[in-house]
Amino acid sequence: MSVVTRFAPSPTGYLHVGGARTALYSWLYAKSQGGKFVLRIEDTDIERSTEEAKQAILDGMQWLGLDADVGPIYQTDRFDRYKEMVEQLISEGKAYKCFMPAEELDAIREQQKSNGEKPRYPGTWRDRTDHPENQPYVIRFKNPLDGKVVFDDHVRGRIEIANSELDDLVIMRSDGTPTYNFCVVIDDWDMGISHVVRGEDHINNTPRQINILQALGAPVPEYAHVSMILGDDGKKLSKRHGAVSVMQYRDDGYLPQAVLNYLVRLGWSHGDQEIFSVDEMIELFSLDSIGQSASAFNTDKLIWLNQHYIKTLPATEVAEHAKWHFDQQGIDYSNGPALSEVIAIQADRVKTLAELAAISHYFFADYKEFDEKAAKKHLRPVAREPLELVQAKLAELTDWNPENIQTVINQTAEELEVGMGKVGMPLRVAVTGGGNSPSLDVTLALISQATVVQRITKALEYIEKRENS
Repeated sequence: MSVVTRFAPSPTGYLHVGGARTALYSWLYAKSQGGKFVLRIEDTDIERSTEEAKQAILDGMQWLGLDADVGPIYQTDRFDRYKEMVEQLISEGKAYKCFMPAEELDAIREQQKSNGEKPRYPGTWRDRTDHPENQPYVIRFKNPLDGKVVFDDHVRGRIEIANSELDDLVIMRSDGTPTYNFCVVIDDWDMGISHVVRGEDHINNTPRQINILQALGAPVPEYAHVSMILGDDGKKLSKRHGAVSVMQYRDDGYLPQAVLNYLVRLGWSHGDQEIFSVDEMIELFSLDSIGQSASAFNTDKLIWLNQHYIKTLPATEVAEHAKWHFDQQGIDYSNGPALSEVIAIQADRVKTLAELAAISHYFFADYKEFDEKAAKKHLRPVAREPLELVQAKLAELTDWNPENIQTVINQTAEELEVGMGKVGMPLRVAVTGGGNSPSLDVTLALISQATVVQRITKALEYIEKRENS
């Protein structure tokens, strides 16, 4: 059997963390089995679906690198197909028109609740043929009255639901639009979906969908219903826990590799291994290794993973993702050192790409003013002589590289018979505007010689003003 999986979000909001994990699991299983992954946008809820939400889903999938082999397919483009299949079921006596007004059904359900019964449609129009003219109606599926639905879930094990627990599902509304559970069945059949990976909140839909598939003579996919993701406090993950939109993690400075690695471990494991490349995920992933327990989201763990990937991925790869953050912070990185060279020496110093951009501005543009605390401590009159001497020596260099720069700093300290800090710290503040940077030799080497000399002059002018104030 060829494996075909699908991710089928409803475009009523952003791509959230739970949806992204479902998409990842579906994508990984298809890739691990040499199958296909389908992206289907379930936009039949026309009132709540928005173009903005559709784009947010596509953006999230693209950022995560979860490329679809088929799609995106939009359910609203398939209404004719759904109508055709509804009519087929009616003609075969497997679906029927129900003329019960909504108010009457609501009253019945309220009475059932007060009697301690499960609210359900009583089948009033199931076998009636006295159809009133010019009255609105819905189409209901004739659910089997006896027997049970049995399926073996890859995560939950064997699940059995008695058909007596299920009522006759509405498959087409009175306005002629098909309902979610019916569209899903037709889509899964037409698209050859072999494995359905989705949240545990869909378990109740599964027996209904299986009954419709069997009524159509369609093959029944295998199912894997994954547990929900909880926040650090043990409650269902929501906005109060911080970022729950995948693109918010992009905005906050996380790498997609870190997010994928984190998501795959929210319910799946392979021994004690924590770090997984995408290739390793594909090689090792299986649906039967997904755990049943709910997973708790741990932001500290995600930050740890993000730091790992910033430090260990090729700097050129990190740079491609970092560009967005430099743009957002108004840093023009087109003039100056290669972004990858800056990342190579800054990677150990940050947790996120947003932080990386924030501490790297001085490589590409002059700082507007010195950090007040650092300047007060290190740009004092006593720093004038070391700065003047090191400036003169740096200006004379004919080969601008870390080794020569470090030699100049050493020579300056030796000639003035002062500690390295008496030269290095004023020089660091002069060139970067603050008291923190990577090693001075590599930092200065990435900034042009002329710029370094000019910034030292700026620091000397600051010291002079300080002396005269």
